[in-house]
Amino acid sequence: MKMGRMVNFGVIVVAIMSMVGMATAKGTVHHVVGGDRGWDPNSDIKSWSSGRVFRVGDQIWLAYSAAEGLVAELESREEYESCNVSNPIMMYTEGLHTIPLEREGIRYFVSSDSENCKNGLKLHVDVQPKASPSRASPIAQAVVADGPTTPSSSTRFGHNVILSLLLSCVIVVLAY
Repeated sequence: MKMGRMVNFGVIVVAIMSMVGMATAKGTVHHVVGGDRGWDPNSDIKSWSSGRVFRVGDQIWLAYSAAEGLVAELESREEYESCNVSNPIMMYTEGLHTIPLEREGIRYFVSSDSENCKNGLKLHVDVQPKASPSRASPIAQAVVADGPTTPSSSTRFGHNVILSLLLSCVIVVLAY
């Protein structure tokens, strides 16, 4: 990857993380996969995901360079472990995706580039039930959330506005 593209990609990830922090609704966690590096062959996705709790209602954000491979969602642990992307449930191709975690269960995501996948560019997400309000802790949410802490409700932006801003940033950066 060229240095200029890497810097531009870094700018996108930082912008996403900042907007995610502003857009986080109470009780919902937006997980930017890979943190600062995003979905990247140099990210340690396994370390990033260890200890994280993914719950129904949360979202995962994938930010990646299509030049490094696409992201495939797979159906089984066997496909995940062997990096077999011959029959994906979904192929994410655009470089930026928000994936809502709508129900309990395990979801499997891998790089479509078999070398990157075999080198650890993959993620399994065990989606837990939604936390009850009495068990939800603002401190615990701040620990697992990526980006800055959530501002007061008067400064939150709507989901569609954030997505529009993100897409605008991506288009500008890619055009550059």
